[in-house]
Amino acid sequence: MQEHWKDDQPIYRQLQDKVVDLILEGVFNEGEAVPSVRQIAVEYRINHLTVSKAYQQLVDDGLLVKKRGIGMFVIEGARGQLLANEREKFLRVELPQVLKRVKQLGISNEQIIKIMTESAQEEV
Repeated sequence: MQEHWKDDQPIYRQLQDKVVDLILEGVFNEGEAVPSVRQIAVEYRINHLTVSKAYQQLVDDGLLVKKRGIGMFVIEGARGQLLANEREKFLRVELPQVLKRVKQLGISNEQIIKIMTESAQEEV
């Protein structure tokens, strides 16, 4: 997971974001258990209540389910839900900011298309 915590955001929120990223990346698959509260607390030397708070928020968000006596599991459909939410956030919030910055810097559409095309070809 993450060993260095930033000061600009509570640790529980950073942990919550990291678990979301790991679900999106397929490290934590749907139906599989996530590491226990105790395991995370010990491994990263953070308070177990901090881990519990992060996990509880993920339960409240409908991404994890608590199975009493067994642990926390990623729910079926969690990755799809996260992808839809992240796409919407990107299109509604992040992309307009990028486009504003592109305009400020006077970067042409052709330059952007060229860079995106080259980048896509590199990934293949």
